[in-house]
Amino acid sequence: MSQPELARAPEERLVIHNLVRRDLLADFAEDVRRGLSAKPKHLFPKYLYDELGSQLFEAICLLPEYYLTRAENEILTRYAGEIVGSIETPNTLIEMGSGSASKTSLIIETLLKGQPELLFVPVDISASALETSSRVLLQSYPRLRIEAYAAEYFDGLAELAKGQRRRTLALFLGSNVSNFEPEEARSFLRAMRNVLRVGDALLLGADLKKESRVLEAAYNDSLGVTAAFSRNLLVRINRALDANFHLPAFRHRAVYQEASSRIEICLESLRAQTVIIPRLDMKVDFGEGEPIHTENSYKYDLDGIAKLATDAGFVCGRTWLDEQKRFSSNLLLATG
Repeated sequence: MSQPELARAPEERLVIHNLVRRDLLADFAEDVRRGLSAKPKHLFPKYLYDELGSQLFEAICLLPEYYLTRAENEILTRYAGEIVGSIETPNTLIEMGSGSASKTSLIIETLLKGQPELLFVPVDISASALETSSRVLLQSYPRLRIEAYAAEYFDGLAELAKGQRRRTLALFLGSNVSNFEPEEARSFLRAMRNVLRVGDALLLGADLKKESRVLEAAYNDSLGVTAAFSRNLLVRINRALDANFHLPAFRHRAVYQEASSRIEICLESLRAQTVIIPRLDMKVDFGEGEPIHTENSYKYDLDGIAKLATDAGFVCGRTWLDEQKRFSSNLLLATG
């Protein structure tokens, strides 16, 4: 009688490619220099997600005001079978900006019900986050293999475009597309389309337009966790560049601009002050009320999502909404 095949150990099913070759501290320093020298001042949102920032964001996702995560979880829990069944059974699952991959397990579990194994290809800037989340997934799913890429989005997509894969479902969850400017969103989706073949698909999460009070509450929670998340960017500059930002002298502010359909987030100086950044040999003057812009979060309607998809070489096949119609999961099909 034949013996059952033993499941391979997690370390045998995991490969991590580290494409982050640049000096990240030098990049950070130069971006801070340019951003704080600009008018108006700005800092890139990607720098919000250091180790502490990522932990604070996980806490934000649990807040009662921050409906986005709960709404998307509701969709994936209720409709994972329909989502997976909408395309020919994928053998490969790609996720951009995977982070902890907590929601991804709903799709992985559904896919593994219909096939003997699955290749998961997560892409994230943090190699340590990839390793942690990958090992958790591999312990939970013995028939899963993981080939991860530590890279920024466009670098990761350029590398993925070189390879040949069988039927693929890609994920871009959590309304991460909202943080792109409109033309950047199109460029990202075009790069994503270059990775996929005709018949493959992308599941795109997108937050929907709604009343300003609901949107602003999601980014101005009563416990101040989002404010701590924003101010942590100043903590990071203090730590990495020996700056002397005084955190209580800046307040977090998030306002919905209906004309542009976006939440604008900034850190606002509460008084006239000068910040010294020794490692940049730099002094930065702030006027009372002067902002440092840190992030935009665009909100979409279904027509806007369909237009975005078409511009990038997709067609919007199906859309799933949560019960309160706050959030959308959109299956974009790669066309010829």
